[in-house]
Amino acid sequence: MIYELFQFLGDVPGARLMTYISFRAIVAGVMGLCISIWVGRWFIELLKRKNISETQRDEKVDPFNVAKKGVPTMGGVVIIAAMLIPTLLMGKLSNVYLILMLITTLILGALGFADDYIKTFRGNKDGLNGWVKIAGQIILGLIVGLTLRYSPEAVMNERVTSHIENNITVFEKTPEVKSTRTTIPFVKEHNFNYADMFSFLGETNKYKAGWIFFVILTILVVAAVSNGANLNDGMDGMCAGNSAIIGVALIVLAYISGNVVFSDYFDVMYIPGSEELVVFMASFVGALIGFLWWNGFPAQVFMGDTGSLTIGGIIGVCAVIIHKELLLPILCGIFLMESVSVILQTQVYKFAKKKGKCMRVWKRAPLHDHYRTSMEQVLRNDPTCKVLFQGRGPLQHESKIVLRFCIITLILAAVAILTLKIR
Repeated sequence: MIYELFQFLGDVPGARLMTYISFRAIVAGVMGLCISIWVGRWFIELLKRKNISETQRDEKVDPFNVAKKGVPTMGGVVIIAAMLIPTLLMGKLSNVYLILMLITTLILGALGFADDYIKTFRGNKDGLNGWVKIAGQIILGLIVGLTLRYSPEAVMNERVTSHIENNITVFEKTPEVKSTRTTIPFVKEHNFNYADMFSFLGETNKYKAGWIFFVILTILVVAAVSNGANLNDGMDGMCAGNSAIIGVALIVLAYISGNVVFSDYFDVMYIPGSEELVVFMASFVGALIGFLWWNGFPAQVFMGDTGSLTIGGIIGVCAVIIHKELLLPILCGIFLMESVSVILQTQVYKFAKKKGKCMRVWKRAPLHDHYRTSMEQVLRNDPTCKVLFQGRGPLQHESKIVLRFCIITLILAAVAILTLKIR
């Protein structure tokens, strides 16, 4: 709104600053941080007065002695507010990519809120039906994928080159086109077109098949990253800390994609308009860092599914928009690891149960809980249970586990950015 206002007013003091994406992004990030801290205090007090708190994690019913009953939940509302307000004030609201990020926030925020509401107010520990969540993620993936396919504003210049002419750097861009081209890591010619996988269908049909594949991939990315972030939200500051680091990496990647100079330097697609994602992601990072003020150990509020589902969806959609979705297995390696640990644990347990045995891969899943769970706790439920990876050494405090996971994410984020030059 402020951006649009300055554009309307024209040549007034300070108007030029609003044309700099870096200025608007920094302001949005600081605003998100301040709003998250200020609203967080008020929200926590409100939740305590209304007795809206965690009811599932109690040592009397939890076999792993996770005793955090009574801590206010649904703090994701604070994160969403701290993202939306700076974005609406500092962003270019007519930008198609910014609109997609706002839609993502609202759809997944509503799904997460419904899940938390059912758990908290109706006492149903299962929350929203899993198929409803999946349906919401599919709908969001379709909206994003089809918008990138059919919106006239969602175009890219597949290649940018430069040369010196009269001591001036001149940039030459290929025509703006609709493309399923994406970036793949560790490969010299790392701009790959999904349509090329369907060359056997003929020149015309391969592009249609490429877009169908791209839309399906978008749905999978949204669902996978959203659920991965949800699984990662199991310790104080874990999801917020990891996501803030990932958000910073996406700011760098979005800035590169929306800047003709850096697109040429890193030899990636130039996506006009994607620089507005820098503003959104800056508010995203600011909101998460501000939330850590209250969510760091010992947590005074939990984000709930309202926060975690939304956070994961935002990360996935942002990566898809800038065509860096294939970097997500590296960038979101922690989320991937958490998801794989749950899948392995579930499948091995079910397979062993059919044979009348009890077997686990880890002492507990998701993986972060494995490091704070003892074999005594596992055997307390079933003395015959076998754990494939029992681990060695003393159990770790959750604050140390969170710190180490964030360090791993920081390393992975650096590697993801470096893949643009390491080929």
